[in-house]
Amino acid sequence: MKRLMDISLSLVALLLLLPLMALTAVCIVADSGLPVLFRQTRIGRQGLTFGMWKFRSMVSDASARGPYFTTAGDPRITRVGRFIRRTSLDELPQLWNVLRGDMSLVGPRPDVPAQRGLYSDADWILRCSVRPGITGLAQALYRSDSTEAQRLEADLRYVREHSLWLDLKVAFWTLKRLTGQGSN
Repeated sequence: MKRLMDISLSLVALLLLLPLMALTAVCIVADSGLPVLFRQTRIGRQGLTFGMWKFRSMVSDASARGPYFTTAGDPRITRVGRFIRRTSLDELPQLWNVLRGDMSLVGPRPDVPAQRGLYSDADWILRCSVRPGITGLAQALYRSDSTEAQRLEADLRYVREHSLWLDLKVAFWTLKRLTGQGSN
């Protein structure tokens, strides 16, 4: 049931958001040139890696210019990049990952391989038992205002308690946060 919802909702969202995605691409090119998309290796269900797509929000050679993780005021983030990150428009290409089956609309955010060491073996197996999501419990509860420990605990809580009802609540809470209507 969840997979069927992921396919149908991501397909509809891709069609409806195509003009916004095209405008975002044009703005990225005008601000900082090509490429428009950024692909990053992430860990998915069963521990398998996949290429997760995002609109590029940093300068083209960002990895050669600084640390792997971004910080507040990171000079590698472009002007358009700041806006698309703040509004989460940079995440829209992940609808393609959902359609392909790499991700779900709701689930723990996919980790980069370097984050594997943050989990115990048992927690990692649990974490990889579900498809990662475009949004998850950690994003709905905290957006970016969480510690690593809070994010990990929220991700594991989601995996232990996941249900259609929890997915609907996470989607609703995420929409509230994105529209600036406060926390949960």
